[in-house]
Amino acid sequence: MPHLPQLLPADEFNLKLESDVHPPDWKNPTPAGRYNLVVIGAGTAGLVTAAGAAGLGAKVALIERSLMGGDCLNVGCVPSKGVISAARAAAAVRNASEFGVHVPEGVQVDFAAAMQRMRKLRARISPNDSAKRFRDLGVDVYFGDARFINSETIDVDGTKLNFKRAVIATGARAAAPPISGLDSVNYLTNETLFSLTELPRRFGIIGAGPIGCEMAQSFARFGSEVFLVESEPGILPREDRDAAEIVQASMKRDDVRLLCCGKNLKIRNENGPRLSVESYGKEYDEAVDQILVSVGRTPNIEGLNLEAVGVAYHKRGVTVNDKMQTTNPMIYAAGDVCSPFQFTHSADFMARIVIQNALFKGRKKSSSLIIPWSTYTSPEIAHVGLYEHQAKEQNIAIDTYIQKFHDVDRAILDGEDEGFVKVHVKKGTDKLVGATIVASHAGDMISEITLAMTHGLGLGKIGSTIHPYPTQAEAIRRLGDQYSRTRLTPFVKSLFRKWLAWTR
Repeated sequence: MPHLPQLLPADEFNLKLESDVHPPDWKNPTPAGRYNLVVIGAGTAGLVTAAGAAGLGAKVALIERSLMGGDCLNVGCVPSKGVISAARAAAAVRNASEFGVHVPEGVQVDFAAAMQRMRKLRARISPNDSAKRFRDLGVDVYFGDARFINSETIDVDGTKLNFKRAVIATGARAAAPPISGLDSVNYLTNETLFSLTELPRRFGIIGAGPIGCEMAQSFARFGSEVFLVESEPGILPREDRDAAEIVQASMKRDDVRLLCCGKNLKIRNENGPRLSVESYGKEYDEAVDQILVSVGRTPNIEGLNLEAVGVAYHKRGVTVNDKMQTTNPMIYAAGDVCSPFQFTHSADFMARIVIQNALFKGRKKSSSLIIPWSTYTSPEIAHVGLYEHQAKEQNIAIDTYIQKFHDVDRAILDGEDEGFVKVHVKKGTDKLVGATIVASHAGDMISEITLAMTHGLGLGKIGSTIHPYPTQAEAIRRLGDQYSRTRLTPFVKSLFRKWLAWTR
């Protein structure tokens, strides 16, 4: 059996997790004949590929060297959202006086209990990704290190698996940036963060991307003094700047100390971690209890012997074409190991493309996918399609419509009226090319626009769709009304007047 990350603390919930996603007593099957598909990696892309192919009648093998469920279940989406939900509860109680609800004793956060809840819920979800479930689906599950021998054979710790097609779905992991002195301290990444049982009193977080911002705000709400270091001028540098500025203001209200435009970042170990950085010309030198590094990812390709089978790769992962095929036509790839869109939902839909193309000689293309994403700060930012600067770079003329939540009744009543919905359409039309939402539940709301874009429904169709009142999603419908009003030109209005005068 390969080396496993230690699941800490070793409580009943982590023991349950381990028993599902890497059972200590698991016996690898004995291969019988050639597999239609051998999948390396049991994260989202690998699990969807294996389950889908087996459900269609294919003979499938699934190989995992660590924990089934990959980052999403074990150290990503699932535990982070468990932490975020607890932090939101703390913030809601802290801000309850705005609604006339008073907590006389103030907010007391039991961090250990919040983390235990996260582990409990993660263990509850883990049977969905378990070795037993996939065996019951007809998949041969192997635990071990996979290595290509040739274009028909994979070795798993000495056992040879013959295949017609193979899929690389090994994912990616946190990368250590070249920060002076970083190796002198025991820093955290997303792979170790969720083992914490004691709240860091002072917490340094490097990188204000989605993970850094989500965790900075959450830990500040728990009661940590958080120092968030970012080399760019503001947080979430890839997002719409108007949207990011709203989230940044919210994080400041939660007492996150933002050290943006950070220069000359250095880490020292002086009876504990210490970070120094220059931000806007001012020098900071802060002792912290923990440091979280949330900058960069690197693909998991070591040891696969890709050279032996002619699979090209680069520092960001395996090279694939639009059909998710590698430079070896018998081998495909899906998920974080090959995609710039490192999201669970994108890995899921890439896997579906692989199944069709690898097993049935399909012609499905990854470029046809319209992929939304969301950052789960408070408020959330969700996006799909093109940003305004991307449309400009691609010489796509656009019209932009914005509906702010301070004019939406439900948002006002909820006390969540800071954000907006912004959509871009092809100039002179209602064809959607991109959208950004900043709202309490933006991640849920973006799907309506994604559906419209996927199926070619214009902004006018959204405007003519009845939405229940009052909801925050009414903001999206109002954008349809904005578009419809642009069609009421002076000439059209003059025709209407003449018609109405004639029919009086």
